[in-house]
Amino acid sequence: MIVRLLLIEDDIKIANFIKSGLKSEGFAVDYADNGEDGLHLALTEPYDLAIIDLMLPKIEGLTIIEKIRQNNLNTPIIILSAKRSVDDRVQGLKIGSDDYLVKPFAFSELLARVRALIRRSSKATDTSRLVYSDLTMDLYSHKVVRGEAEIHLQPLEFSLLEYLMRNAERVVSRTMIMEHVWDYNFDPQANVVEARICYLRDKIDKNHDKKLIHTVRGVGYVLRENNQA
Repeated sequence: MIVRLLLIEDDIKIANFIKSGLKSEGFAVDYADNGEDGLHLALTEPYDLAIIDLMLPKIEGLTIIEKIRQNNLNTPIIILSAKRSVDDRVQGLKIGSDDYLVKPFAFSELLARVRALIRRSSKATDTSRLVYSDLTMDLYSHKVVRGEAEIHLQPLEFSLLEYLMRNAERVVSRTMIMEHVWDYNFDPQANVVEARICYLRDKIDKNHDKKLIHTVRGVGYVLRENNQA
């Protein structure tokens, strides 16, 4: 199961430190160095957790958190801040954050808090299964079933299908797939995405009249029950 995190932090040194540590622990991390870009990502991409600095250019952290909650998103949020007073912490928690970590901090403590919030969030909402149409994915057992038939996927195919199912009926580009499934920058000459989609489509759609995985020419791919543009 890919765990996607959003980091909004304008201090490049701190951001690189956090990104490097989280990626080494197996997380996929999207990063924004200002509040405007960070808010856009938070409202348009699905994340398992967000780490947000308070003092940000363009849009400050508290405003980002307010906007996230106003849009009825329950993404767990950890505030990172040099502000250490009790009032600052209380304000951050009241506005909608789930935790507050004061700078400087040990990475081990941040990691522990990230894992604790993700565990808590997973218990609050059943994230063990993804369902779309007659396709079901069990994220714990790695079992995929379409109709009554079990489908055996390689680990990378499983991650690719998980990403498509989490974004069902939303077109995702090759770049998005490369960043969130492979978690490295896209090479426009590479056909690795097309090849993997082809293998996956063969397993998911081959024996079914209703096709679920569609190509949107010039844009990307989408999981949906029809191929309307």
